[in-house]
Amino acid sequence: MTGKLFIVGVGPGHHDHMTFRAKQAIEESNTIVGYETYVNLVEDLIGGKEVHRYAMTQEVERAHQCIDLAKSGKIVSLVSSGDPGIYGMAGLIYEILAEEGWDRKAGLHVEIVPGVSSLNSCAALVGSPLMTDFAVVSMSDLLVPWEIITKRVEAAAQGDFVIVIYNPASKKRIHQLQDTRKLLLKYRKPNTPVAIVKGAYRESEEVVLTDLENMEQHNDKLGMITTVIIGNSSTYLYKDLMINPRGYTSKYNIVEPQQTRK
Repeated sequence: MTGKLFIVGVGPGHHDHMTFRAKQAIEESNTIVGYETYVNLVEDLIGGKEVHRYAMTQEVERAHQCIDLAKSGKIVSLVSSGDPGIYGMAGLIYEILAEEGWDRKAGLHVEIVPGVSSLNSCAALVGSPLMTDFAVVSMSDLLVPWEIITKRVEAAAQGDFVIVIYNPASKKRIHQLQDTRKLLLKYRKPNTPVAIVKGAYRESEEVVLTDLENMEQHNDKLGMITTVIIGNSSTYLYKDLMINPRGYTSKYNIVEPQQTRK
């Protein structure tokens, strides 16, 4: 049997929103590998399959195992939250294969199965905050030096990008989002809208709409499954929605004129 490796995005976290291809790849696979929390998201799809669960900090071991299993003839799904190509496992898999001199055409069959990333799912829950250009920055400084992260945040702030923040906080990561907020207040008004979304489309889902001035009041919502969306100069709140204008008002009259009845 010829092995295959699927790197599957199972985001955003609810089966109703998982892509058809993601479910198909998992069904086709006889072996499932993944971080335990992500494996639990597809628990009812993996009955009778060989399952390998990992802790959060074992990404390299996870990647090597699923490659070895696929090479041995297994059909493997490496499950990844959200989209595997956005802060997911796709990069690490390809780095390892590249080091081995893997040939995409003649070597092990590898397929990235895209999923719904956190920025998509969280934006859908809070309105339309990503209608114009936006930047995505992770607060995790385990792999990227904090000085580089702050440079990226400042560049995005100067460019008036809407900013999506992944991994805003953890037990050890306390100051990063606080420092980011202070930096952004140099360029943005205190009443700039902010959305804090925890566990989008999961049972633990919580959504808070606030602003830069008051976002620290919601630190209890921050964690590894939380995404923060910070608006730009055009973003505004309307009732329980965060809206970023697409710009049509500058070219069209978006309010339909009332037709005069004869």
